Amino acid sequence: MKNFFLAVIVCTVCINLGYSQDFRGLDKSPLDRVYLPDHFAHDIKFAPERNLPDTPILRIDYSRPQKKGRVVFDGMVKYNEIWRLGANEATEIKVYKDVKIDGKLLRKGTYTMYALPTKDIWTIVFNKDVDQWGHYSYDENNDVLRVDAHVLHSNAPVEEFTIQFEDSEQGVAVMYIAWDMDRVEIPISY
Repeated sequence: MKNFFLAVIVCTVCINLGYSQDFRGLDKSPLDRVYLPDHFAHDIKFAPERNLPDTPILRIDYSRPQKKGRVVFDGMVKYNEIWRLGANEATEIKVYKDVKIDGKLLRKGTYTMYALPTKDIWTIVFNKDVDQWGHYSYDENNDVLRVDAHVLHSNAPVEEFTIQFEDSEQGVAVMYIAWDMDRVEIPISY
């Protein structure tokens, strides 16, 4: 009887080890999501005094790479080359209603966002190919909009790549994109 129980225990352990799942470690560039209006997902429920619309204006999903002492611009991110605007999967923007980005129409839909950075100007690219990893499949023929943003240099580095919004009550907002010592500001009207 002892041998039977021992055999059952050994078989159970072996089966459990055979079905155990090895998970990869945490992503070094975690995924983030931002909304316009800022904090929409939280505040629609917990800040009714903001009188938010039923749906957001837009949402951006992106990965946040870290500087970690490295040279970012004209180092990891090459000048005059297309960049996925973050890390891992290309950054995606979902536009819930037609908006104007720097005065140019961007229609309701989902797009991939890229950047073509230089020392003084970043061209922000909205492309209709979605679900892309990196910029390796980028095809300029699928661009739907390009806007230029002048680079503002900061006094202190931004360690983690960041996209944020500052919204106003008059249907105008600013999208901030920042990393290391560089920041661009892009006006959005809706």
